[in-house]
Amino acid sequence: MTLTSKTKTLLVALVVFVGLAAAFGYWRFGRSVEVAVAIARQGAVPLRVLGPGTLQARTAVSLASRVNATVVEVLVDVGHSVRKGQLLVTLDDRESSARLAAVQGQQSAVARNIESARATVAKAQAELELAQSKQRRDAELQKQGFVSQAVVDGSTAALRGARAGVDAARASLAAREADATTVAQEARAAGVSLTYTRLLAPIDGMVIQRQAEPGSTVLTGSPILKLVDPATLWVAMRVDESVLGQLRIGQRAQIRMRSGETLGGQVARIARQSDAATRELDVHLALDSTPQQFAIDQEAEVSIATGEQTGIVVPLTALTKDRAGQPGVLVVEDGRTQFRAVTASGADDQLVRVTAGLAEGETVVGNATGVRANQSVRVAQPR
Repeated sequence: MTLTSKTKTLLVALVVFVGLAAAFGYWRFGRSVEVAVAIARQGAVPLRVLGPGTLQARTAVSLASRVNATVVEVLVDVGHSVRKGQLLVTLDDRESSARLAAVQGQQSAVARNIESARATVAKAQAELELAQSKQRRDAELQKQGFVSQAVVDGSTAALRGARAGVDAARASLAAREADATTVAQEARAAGVSLTYTRLLAPIDGMVIQRQAEPGSTVLTGSPILKLVDPATLWVAMRVDESVLGQLRIGQRAQIRMRSGETLGGQVARIARQSDAATRELDVHLALDSTPQQFAIDQEAEVSIATGEQTGIVVPLTALTKDRAGQPGVLVVEDGRTQFRAVTASGADDQLVRVTAGLAEGETVVGNATGVRANQSVRVAQPR
């Protein structure tokens, strides 16, 4: 029987299809793939508390004006390092200088008044001594009958007047000396006010903010510069209350700054006040070294080592997922892979701890990337 052209075409197509299906079946189910395997074994993985943090400074100072004045000069800028006592800002001091000069003039006048009062006291004292001498002499002469009682009465009255004169002179001197004390206090206040026009660095540190420029008017309390001590930088981390029991002072930590720099550190302070809304609290971590480039409030990722967990471990790369997204591993049995759902708890950058679904001694694909379930495999020989 002769085949028609159409029939021949269908037969050729069928043969091609069968060939492709066979090839796909071999590739999918018959082809052996070389894989590295790992044996599920007893081991340990570290326990870690992870979370975000921000870079802060324990010693941070805001340099503010203590008088109402105009900024004359700002001698430093953001990023500059400063030493304690260094002049950073000068303010207009004309008003303060004029006040101090006026008070100093009052001091000179009061000093002259005191000298005058002292001279008055000395004169009154001399007059008192003279009146005392005259009263004694008149009293002696009256006993001898040479002068009358009226003369004695007159000298006694003069003595009382001289004593009153001394008291008055001394009171005047005391008043002038009190004036001197008051003016001296005013001079000190004016001098202190004048020092407020020269802002000095209160600490060794670095300028991180500049908030005023020459020509601007600042009020009392207006911030001009903000300084931090780079040696006191640390990371403030927010953690949930549920992990509080795992944390201890001195625990080691790894801190990865958003800039990419990684630093070592340790737990330096654990807050004892929790946020009522978020149920979180602050943990501060001291840094082993100062970041090469830093910015206050810069973000960081923190990992605190709090201990370790023991159990069955496999390589972290052995974990995979099935089509439903369920986590598991590929167990190797009789040269084929089988997907096995597992429960994992705790991992580091190499190992993961399996708490259910896998027995010690079972063989799994060490790196499940590109390997499928129910695939023929052969164990790669060590090289």
